[in-house]
Amino acid sequence: MNQASHSAYCTTREAARLLGISLRTAQLWVENGQLEAWKTEGGHRRISRASVQRLLDGTVLQRPAESNAQHQALDRLKILVVEDDHILLKLYKTVLSSWNLPIDIVTANNGVEGLILIGRDAPDLMITDLAMPGMDGFQLIRSLASSTLRAGMEIVVVSGLDAEDIAAKGGLPKDVRLFPKPVPFEQLRAIVVAMLEHRAAYL
Repeated sequence: MNQASHSAYCTTREAARLLGISLRTAQLWVENGQLEAWKTEGGHRRISRASVQRLLDGTVLQRPAESNAQHQALDRLKILVVEDDHILLKLYKTVLSSWNLPIDIVTANNGVEGLILIGRDAPDLMITDLAMPGMDGFQLIRSLASSTLRAGMEIVVVSGLDAEDIAAKGGLPKDVRLFPKPVPFEQLRAIVVAMLEHRAAYL
């Protein structure tokens, strides 16, 4: 392989560093096709830098101010909302922030952004839509199914799709809660409060 072709690829560890995610998450993205890769004769993965750049170029990350702190309070709940409707996403942030609960809210516009944020700092609760451009909610949830990042994460789906549409796309795991739109904020608040109470009991 000449130098030009060699520079077009990087190691899994380097790709993880460039994307700001864990090594395991980078491996997961290779397995599900989010990152283009091939194996050397020695069995080492080489990842296309172009596929890494596509993820970087297509993602605008939003983080809560607390995420830059070295030691985030253990009793705070991290919530990720994945929704492609910008108006609805703003409503989520406004309503959840008005609860005055010890929560940190981060948002993503699609499944790819969601995976990047999860790889950087896995949330305690993910609230996601299903019908989204690019990687939709079904793909996002399936990508997490075999990942260690899924452990301990509550997943709630809020979708405008009916039961037949969801079943036609393969359905959802049994431990994923499903609510129809409009967003049931009272039920979501009850879930968050229950999670906080459960956490408090073990601190």
